[in-house]
Amino acid sequence: MILNDTIVALATAPGSGAIAVIRVSGPEAIQITSPVFKAKNKVSLENQKSHTLQLGNIVDGERIIDESLVSVFKGTRSYTGENTVEISCHGSPFIQQEIINLLLCQGCRSAQPGEFTLRAFLNGKMDLSQAEAVADLIASDNAASHQLAMQQMRGGFASEIQKLREELLNFASLIELELDFSEEDVEFADRKQFQDLIFKIQKVLNKLIDSFAVGNVLKNGIPVAIVGEPNVGKSTLLNALLNEERAIVSDIAGTTRDTIEDEISIGGVGFRFIDTAGIRETTDTIEGLGIKKTFQKIEQAQVVMYLFDSSKIKNEKLSLTQVKTEVEKIKNRFPGKPLLIVANKRDILTEEEQDSFKQQIPELNLISAKENDKVEELQEKLLGFVNTGALKSNDAIVTNSRHYDALLKAQEEINKVQEGLNIGLTGDLLAIDIRQALYYFGEITGQITTDDLLGNIFANFCIGK
Repeated sequence: MILNDTIVALATAPGSGAIAVIRVSGPEAIQITSPVFKAKNKVSLENQKSHTLQLGNIVDGERIIDESLVSVFKGTRSYTGENTVEISCHGSPFIQQEIINLLLCQGCRSAQPGEFTLRAFLNGKMDLSQAEAVADLIASDNAASHQLAMQQMRGGFASEIQKLREELLNFASLIELELDFSEEDVEFADRKQFQDLIFKIQKVLNKLIDSFAVGNVLKNGIPVAIVGEPNVGKSTLLNALLNEERAIVSDIAGTTRDTIEDEISIGGVGFRFIDTAGIRETTDTIEGLGIKKTFQKIEQAQVVMYLFDSSKIKNEKLSLTQVKTEVEKIKNRFPGKPLLIVANKRDILTEEEQDSFKQQIPELNLISAKENDKVEELQEKLLGFVNTGALKSNDAIVTNSRHYDALLKAQEEINKVQEGLNIGLTGDLLAIDIRQALYYFGEITGQITTDDLLGNIFANFCIGK
């Protein structure tokens, strides 16, 4: 990827709209755009002040393509840290392409995915973890994922890691200096202070590593599997939770033969509900495959919702003892997964019958999916399974698997340094593990990068960002 030329791309979503924004960035951005933009005030773009908007026409010779607003950002005072021009034109796909083709003919190159943000990183406008947060911010579809991305863009845990890295680097320098005076047996790095720093780093690393379990589900949404026997109202409950007719509802048992998934936001947190095939003994090959997939989805889910039909209890076709047996089977097969036990069709039960159900299964949730009764309370219960404490207190939370992997590796090296201090290892051996820890810290913030790493990260960006 050439990074000293001038690039152009559509910065807004493709397709028709009221307006579209075309971004141009690079050393010749202003000079390339200037000849094709005729400002109403007759002043050329080169002579316009930075961070100003000008109204005028985009022209190809004598032909006017569009009347547009053009923004100018000069020097390092731009998103990319280099000369940037943004053209706000009318949102016709034809106009967008005409302007882009015109700029390509003037000497621009089409931008690669994420190339504008890559230039911002390489020009020191943001560190690598902040650059990755840009993609997360664009992809955020609920309040929790948005807040996590904003925290990361403001520095997040990377600033904390950077401070620890600088302190560790200072001690590493002193230990390296000791090696130059090894024959004189002197210590420049105070071992007690160094021990305290290692304890501090271990504490921070443990906290960040533990936060990934929460951060990952908040970022990607919490998968919830709705399971139970056929024809108990799983699809009706899914429709009630989503407030739309997403799944086919029928009195015929075994209607759902594959999983149906959809997402909603509850209290700002994304939940991905999975309506599964009913679990029962069957000779139907297709239904059997659906049941097999049900267990796979339960394995992947963060929360399991077991649903049964309370009318079958009332009609004595099913007993609460059988329900408890099925619940225990799920608990034994998937230990550690939060489980919600839900009785559907509460509207046909008397108050006394409902009380009796609750006495036998205290954690039972009684709802009517068809009448949308008590479904909101069920949503609140689901929200209670999510640890949003760190999010509310604005604590640093790790959401990126690359960062998580680097933190685990850094933790391993720091633990080696700790062991070395405990047994009195010489400075040259301590220095090896310290250098490795510094390397993994640097990978997070971008002090240590490779072309392959940058390629993998920015290839996932949209073009124009």
